[in-house]
Amino acid sequence: MEPQSPSPYEAASTAILLVDPYNDFLSEGGKLWPLAKEIAEEVRLLDHLRSIVAAARQAGIRIVFVPHHRWEPGDYEQWKHPTHTQIASGQRQTFAKDSWGGTFHDDFQARPGDIVIKEHWAQSGFANTDLDQQLKQHGIERVVVVGMLANTCIESTSRFAMELGYHVTLVTDATAAFSREAMHAAHAINGPTFAHAILTTDALVAAFAAA
Repeated sequence: MEPQSPSPYEAASTAILLVDPYNDFLSEGGKLWPLAKEIAEEVRLLDHLRSIVAAARQAGIRIVFVPHHRWEPGDYEQWKHPTHTQIASGQRQTFAKDSWGGTFHDDFQARPGDIVIKEHWAQSGFANTDLDQQLKQHGIERVVVVGMLANTCIESTSRFAMELGYHVTLVTDATAAFSREAMHAAHAINGPTFAHAILTTDALVAAFAAA
């Protein structure tokens, strides 16, 4: 089933979910940047994230930071069922707490009025966090999910949002993955099964202006 055309994005009921905007993902020298760089540069990820955040702030749309758990010594070592990606994350010390890599990118810093959600341990920004509670308390019904990675945290957070009754928008050029195959799966195969709208950054910014 094709996603429906987007309805107006009213500021009072819409939020940008900015997922994992860490230096390790988005900056030269980041631990995961070499894996994402080719796709990120191809879709102009950073420019588009900047455009969306700026347009949302101008429109009065709330920015919600949805950060992954920042690694600390001992993480995952005593878990019964860590995934291979969690094990790799622990070995790599991805998003290490109090490190540059575990700090938000300079262009995506929280401002007064933004919300920073409790850190998620796996892929969904909703699982074991306060994201649903915070959205409900602020009257949010529509979420635009951007950031990293398209086929993991973006997809899982978006699916969970749909299950909880939120209107979900994906943005094809405001995310990235480690391969073109993963991007294709996220937007052409899996996305249409749960997203209400799948847009480009230009279309989203125009929709903000129209609202």
